[in-house]
Amino acid sequence: MSAFTKTSATRSDRPLRTWLWTDAAACGASGALLAAASPWLPALLGYPAAFLVPVGIFLLLFGAWLGALASGRGLSPAAVRAAVAVNAVWVAASLAVAVTGAFGATVLGTAFVLAQAAAVAVIAGAEAATLRRAGLASE
Repeated sequence: MSAFTKTSATRSDRPLRTWLWTDAAACGASGALLAAASPWLPALLGYPAAFLVPVGIFLLLFGAWLGALASGRGLSPAAVRAAVAVNAVWVAASLAVAVTGAFGATVLGTAFVLAQAAAVAVIAGAEAATLRRAGLASE
């Protein structure tokens, strides 16, 4: 059985769980903002509500999954690697949106996308590094 199971939340996995909770909270906050403020954000960011709402819903769902993972339900090295991979894809997609000027974003919209991509990259890097330090990256 892996060190990351429902019944064995140990001190060694506490840093990883902290990063997963941080990721979950960031996703939840961003998702709620994008979905709830979609009537007002297009004027500020330049992204249409038809884009912001699905992105917000995705973030809420992903954040809920990360929270479940962090709380000990289903925490496994493979699940953490999946979270890191989703975050890496998110960073790449965000950079593509910012660099291509997709949707005609405002300067604030581009800055928002780049800032959140940088934050996600830091969190994903910390999750991956913490998993490696726990010695479970290859399980």
